[in-house]
Amino acid sequence: MKVTINRVFNCPNYCIGHLLLNSIPFCDTLEDTVRLGPKIASKTAIPAGTYLLDYNFSPHFGRKMPEVLGVPNFSGIRIHWGNDEYDTDGCILVGQNKIKGEVINSKHMFDQLDTILKYNITSCGPVYLEIVNKFS
Repeated sequence: MKVTINRVFNCPNYCIGHLLLNSIPFCDTLEDTVRLGPKIASKTAIPAGTYLLDYNFSPHFGRKMPEVLGVPNFSGIRIHWGNDEYDTDGCILVGQNKIKGEVINSKHMFDQLDTILKYNITSCGPVYLEIVNKFS
């Protein structure tokens, strides 16, 4: 399985993207802003590129969750629920971008995505996340 995030809008405080599962649209994403250069903890999004996803225990959330592996100089980058830039903490939030600068229905979308990723990561082999900057 391949997960793709096409980042489509970048502003000073956040970035909006579209998440696809095997090229099929699934939901929207919200991340910290994208900037050129290395990631800054809790301030900027991870660099565009291809990463391996794992499914393991998150001490912060107290449960197993998807983790993005291979981010230069960072670990613990998760895909999770939340609503705005203050909830990202450098991670990727999922939901529906129907309010400027936010995603809604995030917990519901995460629960669906979590079920799909958990199955594919633990039962079907490697799952990769490709992040593409499509904004100008």
